[in-house]
Amino acid sequence: MVAKAFSIEDGNLQTKSIITSRNKVYKDLDLVFGFNSKGDVFKKTDAAAVKQAVKNLLLTNFLEKPFAPNYGGDLNSFLFELSEYFDAESIEEKIRYAIENYEPRARIISVRAEVNPDNYIVNVTIRFQVINTSEVVSIEVSLTRLR
Repeated sequence: MVAKAFSIEDGNLQTKSIITSRNKVYKDLDLVFGFNSKGDVFKKTDAAAVKQAVKNLLLTNFLEKPFAPNYGGDLNSFLFELSEYFDAESIEEKIRYAIENYEPRARIISVRAEVNPDNYIVNVTIRFQVINTSEVVSIEVSLTRLR
């Protein structure tokens, strides 16, 4: 950190400068929309809020969010593609791109995708760290084509 140079006019040269860090609490609504005892909607905080946001991001298809056509992970599109047009690496790359660009509260540690094209199943495991904490969260998303 660069030290500040004070002139005599600045005064209070004997006091130390105040260096603070801001603790930020991440909050989101619980998408189950259950009510607590006060009649208010449940809220998710910190890692649970970020985990819910990442899962929703990945399950959002392109063109679903108005004015943001590239928002989302668009994972459902892989279920209907022919298996020779994609592999686990392309799914992992798409997930990394979505989280890095649209979820600033998460830092990716690892992404692992397993594709079972014969049964139209895609299993994804994502490990990430919540920014400004040391908490590591793991999400498993399983997509299956319904017939």
